[in-house]
Amino acid sequence: MKRPEGAVRPLVRTNAVGGIRIHALDAGTLRLDGGAMFGVVPKPLWEKRIPADDRNRITLAMRCLLVEAPEALVLIDTGLGNKESERFRDIYGVENEGAPTRLEDALRAAGFAPEDVDLVVNTHLHFDHAGGDTVRDPDGAIRPAFPRARYVVQRGELGFARSDNPRIRASYLTDNFEPIVDGGRFDLIDGPAEITAGVHALPTPGHTPHHQSILIRDGGRTACFLADVCPTAAHVPPPWIMGYDVEPLVTLDSKTRLWEEAERDDWLLVFEHDAAVPWGRLRTQDGRTVITPEGG
Repeated sequence: MKRPEGAVRPLVRTNAVGGIRIHALDAGTLRLDGGAMFGVVPKPLWEKRIPADDRNRITLAMRCLLVEAPEALVLIDTGLGNKESERFRDIYGVENEGAPTRLEDALRAAGFAPEDVDLVVNTHLHFDHAGGDTVRDPDGAIRPAFPRARYVVQRGELGFARSDNPRIRASYLTDNFEPIVDGGRFDLIDGPAEITAGVHALPTPGHTPHHQSILIRDGGRTACFLADVCPTAAHVPPPWIMGYDVEPLVTLDSKTRLWEEAERDDWLLVFEHDAAVPWGRLRTQDGRTVITPEGG
């Protein structure tokens, strides 16, 4: 099924996990090369799911998740931010204008302000997931975008982001995370962890060695913010893995383990990069793994 181009996306979509309200926040879109997004999957297959533009780029959402947890207001991932050059924005087809970006507009539409966020959780530190951790003020100064928040990330992910590896350097931009380090604002975790009541870190390595997905649990129900272990609903078939993943066979294992539990326990799966499908539930139909989109 081809995705509609140019559809108007709401700033906020709201759902519930037991008694916890969650809000999918639209932080804008970017465009990445379709071949890179689908790795070894041939273009005649993936372009039936998500069509490419004349530069072979596909439109991807930057969807963040705001969680009204019992003891904290939690924001999961922060989009791209406002610090990059016009050339960068053209290369990646970025559309996230707002005050200062579309993410903050969506946060206000949900009834909150940046000052209300208690915890920012980064699934990983790539520029389209952690770029909004910091903001460039009109005077050019870069500061944490959420003035009261502690920032949570896997310890290994921060170390990986700070390494001098040429394969990954372009994905990790230091202005997104070094000001958080300098301000002593990171809370580093190691492996599975309860971040706050109802919000849990689940390592799902492969895209990066220390990538994590985030579980929201309450009242016997579970939602999983997948991040880049499965960026869109088109990536649900286990072998459909991004060329960007540094360890694709590890991604395959992470995804396979996730899908077993997600289908058995009827998880709500939240897609960070799908421009048309914010969330849905996993089903097996005629031997194929598919997503049934959910309204909201």
